[in-house]
Amino acid sequence: MQTITRAQLAEAIYAELGLSRNESAQLLETVLETIAASLEAGEAVKISAFGSFVVRQKGQRVGRNPKTGVEVPIAPRKVLSFRPSQVLRQRLAQAPAARG
Repeated sequence: MQTITRAQLAEAIYAELGLSRNESAQLLETVLETIAASLEAGEAVKISAFGSFVVRQKGQRVGRNPKTGVEVPIAPRKVLSFRPSQVLRQRLAQAPAARG
């Protein structure tokens, strides 16, 4: 499994749009910062034909230490979830299986 980096995304923008490498990197950073700031503010981010990012609040709950079995309280926290769009789900279902 391969991981795509920021640099690779910026390079793809450069190749696709013909902007300079600096402009491509700056565009990518602006998009990512806008998404992050929206999520920080508690807003959902929906990217058409791709999916939605939503921040959810999880309440406090009781967990268990797997080694000792002792109950441990787990503090409330925010979690980020991603839900792919139907278009992306269909693309993934049709894609050939990746080999690792």
